[in-house]
Amino acid sequence: MSERIRILLADDHAVLRAGLRALLSAEPDMEVVGEAGDGEEAVRQAALLRPDVVVMDIAMPGGGGLQATRAIRALGLPSKVLILTMHAEEQYLLPVIEAGGSGYVLKSGADSDLIEAIRIVSRDEVFLYPSAAKMLLGKYLERVDASDAAYDGLTPREREVLRLTAEGYTGQEIAERLVLSPKTIDTYRQRVMEKLNLHHRSELVKYALRKGLLRPDAFDEPARPAS
Repeated sequence: MSERIRILLADDHAVLRAGLRALLSAEPDMEVVGEAGDGEEAVRQAALLRPDVVVMDIAMPGGGGLQATRAIRALGLPSKVLILTMHAEEQYLLPVIEAGGSGYVLKSGADSDLIEAIRIVSRDEVFLYPSAAKMLLGKYLERVDASDAAYDGLTPREREVLRLTAEGYTGQEIAERLVLSPKTIDTYRQRVMEKLNLHHRSELVKYALRKGLLRPDAFDEPARPAS
């Protein structure tokens, strides 16, 4: 069996943390290695424990989840941050991605979505609710000029990999769609990130959204892999 996913829980409600710990500890491939009750403690614990995934409440004392996420990214930690929120509005998606998060999960759907989301972001993928992403596209799919020098330097295949990655497809799914090996897809994705000077996969999503590179119907069907 492969190593378990090491998880840090950051939420200011101890009862919720206890419930999440029980939920995640029942999964054979997951291990809760620490907890934090505010944003500052979340950053300290992330630096100390270096978990694979931080499940971060967006509204906490000590700066909140987004500020803590920015701090974790600024420290260069390898941890992926998954924001936990009560809010379904599309306004929360782009700030999460801009802060360096790998997506967000609604508290109302934590029992059904959180486990899948943790597995996805631990693989360096991005967890997106299709409906939320589609709403966000309505605001950002304006005719933004995508002809900057860096984008022009991408090959047609690299642009396709960029778009599919931004739509939430995993490397395996992209490989199947393009009839290539997953290793080749990883190579293309790395080239795209180098050419566009991006450092995290979530930044690919942000870039594609801002550039208007996604199809308006991109999120009509869930792009997340089945558990």
